Amino acid sequence: MASRDEIISTVKEFLSEEFEVDKSTIEPEANLQETLDLDSLDYVDLVVVIEENFGFKVTGEDFVGVVTFNDFYALVEKKLAEK
Repeated sequence: MASRDEIISTVKEFLSEEFEVDKSTIEPEANLQETLDLDSLDYVDLVVVIEENFGFKVTGEDFVGVVTFNDFYALVEKKLAEK
């Protein structure tokens, strides 16, 4: 299983590419939706890149309570542990 640092590094890499944001704006306590300027269609893209990079599926329900990047990293950790 990937370490938290590996997860963060991977997430920063694909989010900065997919959503064209500078990696330095992806801070643990930053708001995921605001930083990435996500709309409902962008969440579909996010689900796809998560599956491509980590090999598991997420649903809209998985994002309930995900506000910051730390919340997002915790979601990825949890899903990887369940794999």
